[in-house]
Amino acid sequence: MASHRKSRPAGTRVAGIRTPALATAALTSVALLSQTANATPSDDRPTLEEVEKKVDDLYRQAGSATEKYNAAKEKTAKQRKKVDTLLDDVARRTQKLNDAREELGSFASAQYRTGAAVPETATLLLADSPQDYFDQNQLMDRLTGRQKSAVDDYVTQQSETMEKRREATESLETLTDSQNDLKTAKSTVQKKLATARELLSELTAEEKARLAAIEKKKQQEAARKAAELAKQQAEEAAERKRQEEAAQQESGSGTSGGSDGTGSSDSSGSTTPDTSNATKAEKAIAFARAQIGKPYVWGATGPGSYDCSGLTQAAWKAAGVTLPRVTYDQVNAGTTVSVSQAQPGDLVFFYDDISHVGLYIGDGMMIHAPKPGAYVREESIFYDGESSIHSVVRPA
Repeated sequence: MASHRKSRPAGTRVAGIRTPALATAALTSVALLSQTANATPSDDRPTLEEVEKKVDDLYRQAGSATEKYNAAKEKTAKQRKKVDTLLDDVARRTQKLNDAREELGSFASAQYRTGAAVPETATLLLADSPQDYFDQNQLMDRLTGRQKSAVDDYVTQQSETMEKRREATESLETLTDSQNDLKTAKSTVQKKLATARELLSELTAEEKARLAAIEKKKQQEAARKAAELAKQQAEEAAERKRQEEAAQQESGSGTSGGSDGTGSSDSSGSTTPDTSNATKAEKAIAFARAQIGKPYVWGATGPGSYDCSGLTQAAWKAAGVTLPRVTYDQVNAGTTVSVSQAQPGDLVFFYDDISHVGLYIGDGMMIHAPKPGAYVREESIFYDGESSIHSVVRPA
């Protein structure tokens, strides 16, 4: 009987057991599905380095948008003040025009009583000018010199008032544009910061620890670069002093100070151009140092919080020097010097779009308001790498 049994195909089930061929295929399939399920989230998830770069970029973009916001805010305030002044002026001129119109109306009425054409107030008000009205009604030759002068004054006032009204209308349109720019910049800042916070919130505790370690390493490198700059400046200062002393001995003058009589060297390794500027710089630094620990808030100018340009503006204001509000203008408010020539009080600008600024305090260090979530602090000017430094400016 056994010789008549049909052989079973490979891979069929026998008593609940798969043949080796089918089992291997099934296991391979399960393994592939498992790998796919595990790989997809990992492949889509950015690396920690990518997150760090993205967050840094977002903060820089937010900083740039903040400066645009500051500029739009300043422009809006100035424009609103101009509009208010123009509207007040138009109101005064309109009142004077109304008073003059009433006086002209009384002239016309007086002429009517003496036999001139019938005056119509509506005609006077709608005429291109009182001059036209009086000419059309043949009244000019009947007016006295004072009355004719009043007509001339009215014509002038009417023309000036119309011009002021036109100017006020244009200023209102400009104000509207400035307000729209302000809203756009504000929205941009908020969106950039929200995205950065979202990225950081998605990090695991381990990733946050690794990110902190990366940041610490960057700070150590920045501190090293600052120390190198301080050493370079000190060596250059010592060399200048040696040359000055040699020149004095050679000339026999025995005088002290700079070889050109314009200044002396300081601990930062640079030559102080004059005493008054050094004194102002000291006051600016003292003010900035007193703000350490206060929070960065975009658009803030103190006294409880600051953004980067708000801090530098306030610091130099304490020294009696008025700086523009935004970094784009502050960078042009003085003399540009090299990084190696930086002196305490100088402004250090960062990035190609000049979206950040700090106050140099010597030895490669600065005081600045870094970014949202941070506080005013002392930090190396190389905090984001040497290439991030745009320029150094000594306020005028």
